[in-house]
Amino acid sequence: MGTYNEEDAIGTVLSDIEDVTDGKAEVVCVDGSSDRTPEIAREYGATVVEQRPQGYGVAVRAAIVEPDRPIVVTTDCDDTYPMEQLPEFLELINEGYDVVSGDRLYHGADAMPAFNRFGNHAFAALASVLMGTRVHDTTTGMRAYRREVVESIQWTENTGLSAELLIRPLMRGYDVREHPIEYRERTGETKLDPLQGGAEIAKSIVTVCLEERF
Repeated sequence: MGTYNEEDAIGTVLSDIEDVTDGKAEVVCVDGSSDRTPEIAREYGATVVEQRPQGYGVAVRAAIVEPDRPIVVTTDCDDTYPMEQLPEFLELINEGYDVVSGDRLYHGADAMPAFNRFGNHAFAALASVLMGTRVHDTTTGMRAYRREVVESIQWTENTGLSAELLIRPLMRGYDVREHPIEYRERTGETKLDPLQGGAEIAKSIVTVCLEERF
C-alpha cells in the first residue's frame, strides 16, 4: 500500500487483512504522511517504508517490490476495498491466473462519486479501444499478481500506475482476470484532484497502450 494521511482508515484495513489472512500476510506501507498513519501501521505490525511524498505511483511501485513473496497484492488504505474478498483473489492466482484485478464497477459502485464513476467507465472504454481487448475497470487499487509479473515489467507511470499495472500485463499476454468486488464509501478525504488526476490517468493509458503496441 502507498499511504498518505490515512489515519482514520488504516487501522481498520490492517485489522481486516490480519483477520482474513490469519496474520500470514506481510504488509508493506510506503508512507509520506504528516499524520499518525505510519505509527498506526507499525502498531498493527506492518513494515513502514518512509519516503517524501512523490505521488501515488512512486509509493505503490516501491511497495510492490519490497516484499519477497510469491504473490503480491495491492490495495488502497481508505477502507473502500473488501478485504474479506482477498481469499478469492489468492484462490484465482492459485488456479493459474497471473493477475487478478478487482472490478469495482461490476456491481455499480454506488458508493463512488458519480463524476468518478463516469471517469472510470471512460478510462475503461479508452483502454479497451486502444488495446483491442475489453476491460471494465482500469484504475482499481485492489489486485493480486504473481511475483514474476511484477519483476518482469518496468513500471513507469505515477498517477496512472493503477492503469499501467493492468494494461502492460494484458498486452504482454499474461493471463489476467477481472473479478467483481464490492466498493465501499471511503473513510477520510480523497487526495486526488478529479480533473487533473483524470487527465493524467487518461494520458497514461494512451502512453502505455501505444508503447506496448508499437
